[in-house]
Amino acid sequence: MKIAVIGSGGWGTAVAVLLAKKGYDVRLWSWIQEETDRLNRDRENKEFLPGVQLPDNIVCSHDTKECVDGADLIVTAAPSPATRSTAKTLAPYVERGQKMLNISKGLEESTLLRLSEVYKEEIPQANISVMSGPSHAEEVSRGLPTTNVVASENIETAKFIQDIFMSEMFRVYTSADIIGVELGGALKNVIALCAGISDGLGYGDNTKAALMTRGLAEIARLGKAMGADEKTFMGLSGVGDLIVTCTSMHSRNRRAGIMLGEGKSLDETLKAVHMVVEGVNTARAAYELAKKYNVQMPIVEEAYNILYNGRNAKEAVLRLMNREKREER
Repeated sequence: MKIAVIGSGGWGTAVAVLLAKKGYDVRLWSWIQEETDRLNRDRENKEFLPGVQLPDNIVCSHDTKECVDGADLIVTAAPSPATRSTAKTLAPYVERGQKMLNISKGLEESTLLRLSEVYKEEIPQANISVMSGPSHAEEVSRGLPTTNVVASENIETAKFIQDIFMSEMFRVYTSADIIGVELGGALKNVIALCAGISDGLGYGDNTKAALMTRGLAEIARLGKAMGADEKTFMGLSGVGDLIVTCTSMHSRNRRAGIMLGEGKSLDETLKAVHMVVEGVNTARAAYELAKKYNVQMPIVEEAYNILYNGRNAKEAVLRLMNREKREER
């Protein structure tokens, strides 16, 4: 079986390693030839996954047609800002009905679309699914036990992808709720950013637990308004991904939040993290979606104001704590 992995960042590389260890013929595609050359030379992604060797059955390539042509599955791992340009690059080479799986998490900021919707717009001939869940690339690439969920409009497609990924150390569940699985994976990054800000301010476990719990309530409210099944957010792509992203130092969103809480500017923070911080882009999109669907998302609103309106983080916490009284549900 031939599998194309589009995007050689940390997550794309980790998934390529996972699939190669199962014996598949893997093509790992990079945006630029120089990166492809480095990966082929070093057999290691030294920037994102130092110490993880690329198996021999991973072929790194910059040739889109060579990677995609005849692939039984195309796995897309482009960050959200690059999703549409990646889709445009792939579109001429994707056959009708060819299976695509997006594993990136985020929203397109300019259109408020989920990433699978972007791929559907640009590659309407493809059979598109999504996968999400608590899965740090650093741990997956080293074979640590991990669980994810794959969502598709066609249950047979979901089962096909489930079988491809399942291994002793990577367990996959199936779902028909693409909206919920995608929104859970995208919106938790905003809450993780806030959890990091809380850590940077020196607040404790109580504060973080409150942010996570009430943040999940906001995610579920918006998800329901957009057509998702609320129960999805109690699963791997909701509470599962929220826990791991809010508590781990592997999380670039949490690390970025810590720096913001310590007083660094957004520009300083993004330069220091040196990777795409999806929660920053998603905060703006989530804020706009909340207005569009008339859903109350006070934590998302405060995150948006901290990032884009210069609101003081401690002031934002006080505003949240002093909102009008209400029942929990």
